[in-house]
Amino acid sequence: MTSRPEKRMEKAPARTAEIVREYGPFPGIDRIHGVTHDGHNVWAATGARLIALDPHQGNLVRTLDCSGDAGTAFDGTHLYQIAESRIDKIDPTTGKVVTSIPAPGHGSDSGLAWAEGSLWVGHYRDRKIHRIDPQTGAILRTIESNRFVTGVTWVDGELWHGTWEGDDSDIRRIDPVSGAVLERLEMPKGTGVSGMESDGATLFYCGGGSSGKIRAVRRPKRIKS
Repeated sequence: MTSRPEKRMEKAPARTAEIVREYGPFPGIDRIHGVTHDGHNVWAATGARLIALDPHQGNLVRTLDCSGDAGTAFDGTHLYQIAESRIDKIDPTTGKVVTSIPAPGHGSDSGLAWAEGSLWVGHYRDRKIHRIDPQTGAILRTIESNRFVTGVTWVDGELWHGTWEGDDSDIRRIDPVSGAVLERLEMPKGTGVSGMESDGATLFYCGGGSSGKIRAVRRPKRIKS
């Protein structure tokens, strides 16, 4: 099942994203890919390693030698990490890869989120978000966007995703059925969003790609129509 975005997407309410804090760049880390939140710490994929950041103190508290070049997710017990054309399920205590499934974009995947018992995977240049079976990798449904999709997150029943094309990047809330854009947070020019994840409350944590930074962005209250 594929949901197509409506043509009125760009008329969605837009505001300037409120960046409340920046972390990094960190020594030896020159790129942030996927980002997730485990209820306490922010995890980020940096290529050869997964790092865990204490968002209150601003310091790194864990490092796992796990490959990751795109989205990261947490299901309450395990981390999930896109690495090339696969998604690894990782024990966050040991760093051991428990199992792997094929990624739907076959190496062109971007964001990753856990919600409703499924993984939600951004397909970057195809401008899609796939809901997949976390056991098999089978695609259960697809939502289309009109921008390159980066990070993906669910919070309070809302589906949000990042976009990044050239110097333009935003965070947008979309209708999970139709794909229509409902709300947009525009990042400053040249400030991109790679991975992203909600803290379950008032913030989105966003990877900054080649800046090597993680940024906390204020999640707005829902705009009522």
